Amino acid sequence: MTRPVDHELVQAAADVARTRCRGDNHTVAAAGRARDGRIVTAVNAYHFTGGPCAELVLIGAAAAQGVYELDTIVAVGDRDRGVLPPCGRCRQALLDYFPALDVIVGGKDRVRSVPITDLLPESYVWADHQLDAE
Repeated sequence: MTRPVDHELVQAAADVARTRCRGDNHTVAAAGRARDGRIVTAVNAYHFTGGPCAELVLIGAAAAQGVYELDTIVAVGDRDRGVLPPCGRCRQALLDYFPALDVIVGGKDRVRSVPITDLLPESYVWADHQLDAE
């Protein structure tokens, strides 16, 4: 199921990738649309120990700005690589934090917006397996 693409969000991530991604440590930018319409951006923090992807840094950056609900997210590679899909770890984290999230994916001429659940079908939802606090 595809939804309308938030081209302003894609452009925001592309602008950050072009202007802030420098060298091997920062190669991907992400942008997220908050429920109130604000756009939050971030870049990955590559490290050989498995530093966080741009999508994961975005979750923290959003929270630091008081944004706890995101409607849409996109990641864009530096050097004009375009929209990049989230890795498996990011898909799981995004699903757990924002189960109604839309994710922009696809190549230059096939960019589309899909629900995170389409990218991780029949997934383990962390919140569904927590013991209720009594």
